[in-house]
Amino acid sequence: MFGVIIIKHILCIDLKSFFASCECIERDLDPFKVPLVVANKNQGNGAITLAVTPYLKQQGVKGRTRLYEIPRSIKYTIVNPRMSLYLKKSTEVVSVFLDFIDKSDLHIYSIDECFLDVSNYLHLYNKTPFELAEDILATVKKKTGLTATCGIGPNLLIAKVAMDIEAKHQKNGITEWTYEEAKENFRKITPLSKMWGIGSRMEARLNALGIYTIGDLADYDKNKLKVKFGILGLELWQHANAIDNSEIKDFQNMKQEKSFSHSQVLFRDYDGNNIHIIINEMISLLTARLRKSKTECCNVGIGISYSKTCGGSFYHTTKLDTATDKDAIIYKYASLLFDQYYEGLPIRKVTISLSKLSKKLGNQLTLFENIETIKEEEHLKETIDDLKDKFGKNSILNATSLLEDSTIKDRNKKIGGHHE
Repeated sequence: MFGVIIIKHILCIDLKSFFASCECIERDLDPFKVPLVVANKNQGNGAITLAVTPYLKQQGVKGRTRLYEIPRSIKYTIVNPRMSLYLKKSTEVVSVFLDFIDKSDLHIYSIDECFLDVSNYLHLYNKTPFELAEDILATVKKKTGLTATCGIGPNLLIAKVAMDIEAKHQKNGITEWTYEEAKENFRKITPLSKMWGIGSRMEARLNALGIYTIGDLADYDKNKLKVKFGILGLELWQHANAIDNSEIKDFQNMKQEKSFSHSQVLFRDYDGNNIHIIINEMISLLTARLRKSKTECCNVGIGISYSKTCGGSFYHTTKLDTATDKDAIIYKYASLLFDQYYEGLPIRKVTISLSKLSKKLGNQLTLFENIETIKEEEHLKETIDDLKDKFGKNSILNATSLLEDSTIKDRNKKIGGHHE
């Protein structure tokens, strides 16, 4: 008996120059005809632009740039950001989406971007995915004044990349790719950082392996990538070949799972060079909780929120090869996730989560591991945990905790980490 193959139809919808467009709508201006920049005026000429109007983009001005990098020949108006306005307008857009589909088929990826699974609605509306996308975008424009673009594909990845690479440049703002079209179109993408899920730091790592185009990545030995980057290496290879098995329901299930998580708002801006100290310290706190509850995790997630001066954030998770409570393994995957999605902007908040928890039943060894060494490492960790419980969390610290960028000592004091 043969199974039924369900063909998915995913829309990835992005609001064009969202912050700048919101400001224009409030002023009864056309964002396609006026030169407006959203940035913090108080920071002077070095302020990072949160958004620029499509009119300025047509003149070569990038969406995220320093004010002093905009050519002096271009005249523009600067307005301060208003996050409450952007959240209000984003809610209005989501309300439009929910007029077309159920919330179980919607994933809000960011304040200006959403995924919609319209597979079960085409028969209801008697429309093709392209026609339904046209209706949704037209309704968004009519009800909110905002212009949106849309990528359509058989999975979330293809829909997203179709939107990023092609839809934004189409007159009607819509592009639809089949799986075969996506495989061919992906191969041409260069530099690597133009591909969703490959930040500049991951791009540098892949360049070091001789990988410069998505075609190079698709043709690379997936087993070598897995050795180099763990399960994320395999995911990179799959994405290069337009393979993505994730579904919208996966993101909704994640919110309901039991997990250990920790967030930290930083007192100053961090970047890709010093944030790893913070990530490592936070993971150490979470793995101590794993050991105390005698559990392990199968999923690691990292969230980064950028400074208010530039806005934006991301949150992504990855599965591990096997359940673990080991700092080094969890840090490796959190670090790789960071390198995949970090955009090089100043960081003000970090979130680490460990999910898919299960009771620790024993150790699963590889051919290269020694059971006695593992037992010694576990005994050492348990001893350190006991000493910290007895004498305070600052009684034993890593050497990196003495560096200026570390926050662990101060945070331990605030949460009762010192011992009187």
